[in-house]
Amino acid sequence: MTGADGPLPPLVADAMVIHHFAKADRLDVLGACVSTLTTTHIVAKEVDKYSDQYPSLRSTADLEWLRVLPQDTDEELIAFGQWANLLGADEHNVGEASVFTAAEIHGLVAITDDRDATRVGRAQGLEIHGTVWFLTRLHRLGKMTLVEICGHVDTLRSTGMRLPCTGNELPDWASRRGLL
Repeated sequence: MTGADGPLPPLVADAMVIHHFAKADRLDVLGACVSTLTTTHIVAKEVDKYSDQYPSLRSTADLEWLRVLPQDTDEELIAFGQWANLLGADEHNVGEASVFTAAEIHGLVAITDDRDATRVGRAQGLEIHGTVWFLTRLHRLGKMTLVEICGHVDTLRSTGMRLPCTGNELPDWASRRGLL
């Protein structure tokens, strides 16, 4: 497990995370707080499919700080098949399967708010966290104030993102889980 007070580990994000930050017109938050965020070709295509809904994004290719993995090696393709099988990947879990493949092969920490996929991935030994963990880590690293992360939680929730707490609830919720 990545230490709560160490530097931000290398991350790989699923579509839900990027989609909702884009929908909330808050991709600048991601870009300003991470030197590089990784995702997969599958996730990038999924996000780009809805780019007409995003105020400030035409394509994930426009994001200089977003590294997109093609996942085209034999090792990655085999691992993707295994993750797809474990997740019962249909059109809804293909992105998570690709993110978990990247996490496994490249030693990245997966960021997803899909509870079912998280449960499967953790059972297989992956380190997986959600958006609230990511935001609280940014706060602990001094990249955002508590007021800012609470505001981001409410903004993301207003786009339909399912998060475990509201911005008002975040300090208590995160403190009980050792995130603050």
